[in-house]
Amino acid sequence: MRIAGFVIGALGGLLLAGFAHAEALRIGVAAPLSGPSSVLGVQIRDGAEEAAADRGTVKLHIADDGCTAEGGAKAAKQFSEAKVQAVVGFLCGEAIEAALPILKEANIPVITVGVRTDSLTDRRDKSGWPVFRLAPRADGEREAAGRLLTKLWRNELFAVIDDGTIYGRELAESFRAAAEREGLKPVFIDTFRQQLDNQIGLVGRLRKAEASRVFAGGDREDIAIMARDAQKIGAEIVFAGGETLRAAAGPVPLAPGTLMIGLPEWQEVADKAVVAKFTDRGVVPEGYVLPAYSAVQVALAALEEAGSNGDLMKALTEHDFRTSIGPIRFDSKGDLSQNPYRVFRYDGKRFVQVEMQ
Repeated sequence: MRIAGFVIGALGGLLLAGFAHAEALRIGVAAPLSGPSSVLGVQIRDGAEEAAADRGTVKLHIADDGCTAEGGAKAAKQFSEAKVQAVVGFLCGEAIEAALPILKEANIPVITVGVRTDSLTDRRDKSGWPVFRLAPRADGEREAAGRLLTKLWRNELFAVIDDGTIYGRELAESFRAAAEREGLKPVFIDTFRQQLDNQIGLVGRLRKAEASRVFAGGDREDIAIMARDAQKIGAEIVFAGGETLRAAAGPVPLAPGTLMIGLPEWQEVADKAVVAKFTDRGVVPEGYVLPAYSAVQVALAALEEAGSNGDLMKALTEHDFRTSIGPIRFDSKGDLSQNPYRVFRYDGKRFVQVEMQ
């Protein structure tokens, strides 16, 4: 992290106190507080409210975007009328895409905690939308799989398989292409049938190909069955997959040693003092609670850096920010400068991050 990031994080309270003395800071919070996504919206609200309470001189304007285009546009108009200086939140593409033209006109930047659609930031040069993304990009999982697993498996015989779905096929093909760019070639490539009671035939072919590592574009249940059946026939194979491995456990337990490309559980890696604050309030710091808390931290730090007449967009782009979930920096498009996906190994109870060399 650059020194600027430490300065913003360490002196934030003092700088903000001086700036806020002249004018209360106004932050908009967009969250689906009604409809099927309301549980997630409450997480955003809880995280933002705690971050604002920590500063004490921040006024939040909370709007229900309903995860709809109509709700997003309505929320944006409310923020514009309230003259907020920045907006955090938004989980759904429909809501944020309807809101951004209005917020652009009002010169209000947005930090989304949940929208992953690549085009949101890829077209920023053309759209001019003032958007920054605390969530990963949609292609972040694929990029991390190719970059991280090729390092781990450089000296292993590996196979690449997928379940034929768009998600599974794209994930597997992206990994295969990344491996081949590194001069690595799989010993076996195949598409398997989903939701079979057993995968003995498949693991038999994997063993015949002498694959000791298998990257599978598929869901948790299918990968668990493959690992179980590999053990049955005495094939020592380590399976790896994407973040679908964090799905609820099915009737077949996931094999210890299974690798996952996924995001950290934020409450496990976040600032312990911040986690304790939520716990003391009876709020479970799961889902979007800590990302929303951190998004408000970033917005406030950028506001204090920009000052009363400064360029907030420039401040958001040119600085590192110290947050409860770690250092944050945005690139020129508004995406995270570092891919947050990591490699995790299942220990029989939970996924533990693998330290990369």
